Amino acid sequence: MKAATAIGIALGIGGLLVGALMEGTTPMAFFNISALLIVLVGTFGATMASVGWDSIKKIPSLYRLSFSPSQQDLGERVELLVGIAEQARREGLLALDAQLADIDDDFTRKGLQLVVDGTDPELVREILEAEIDGMETRHHAGAEVFEKAGGYAPTMGIIGTVMGLVHVLQNLADPSALGPAISTAFIATLLGVGSANLVFLPVAARLRSLSEEEVELRTLTLDGILAVQAGDNPRVVADKLSSYVPPAERRSEEEQADNVTPLAQREAA
Repeated sequence: MKAATAIGIALGIGGLLVGALMEGTTPMAFFNISALLIVLVGTFGATMASVGWDSIKKIPSLYRLSFSPSQQDLGERVELLVGIAEQARREGLLALDAQLADIDDDFTRKGLQLVVDGTDPELVREILEAEIDGMETRHHAGAEVFEKAGGYAPTMGIIGTVMGLVHVLQNLADPSALGPAISTAFIATLLGVGSANLVFLPVAARLRSLSEEEVELRTLTLDGILAVQAGDNPRVVADKLSSYVPPAERRSEEEQADNVTPLAQREAA
């Protein structure tokens, strides 16, 4: 489910609020302006100091990516590469040149362009592996923003609570105000721990999971491109690449025969 992250966060927050209502606490009691400033602004500042402004600017796009990621269809990529292998085996590698512009995926297109240009297989592997490594580095930097925030938020919550308790201790002369003041002080800890474990850390984990999925897809693509360059039999290519696809999602031999078509025929259709 594409929106699983957003739904999960909403369910977590909703569960806490419903639980608070069942205990007789109004949800508005948790929206304390001073606690929000200490936790959210303090976490934002500490995170920005850790990762830099360039990474901070990517936060909105990273939220969008985690809430609505693109689907990585391993089976569809296998079919595409097997179709390319069939065309290359029948018409030669140079026949692929006219079809490259119609391939949507930049990584696949770049790899096939290197093959069509006659690049040495080892150099093709090195170039594409460098692309994968660079992508992993960028993805790690994106997830690190939320991991840092998830680490700082609870600490900011504790700082807010200590500050609130200091204020309480300075006003012990008014016993009637102690209960509400102590309650307000602990809201900062709640906000810090809650935001870390319901928002920041889940988003970081989701981004890392999406990165691993894309690495797997690109590794599959790399193996398929090298198999095309080597002139492997399309059935062998299909068997080799299918090992990346979970067993429950693999097509049967009949489905592969029906779905796999050369690239030229895909575009003609």
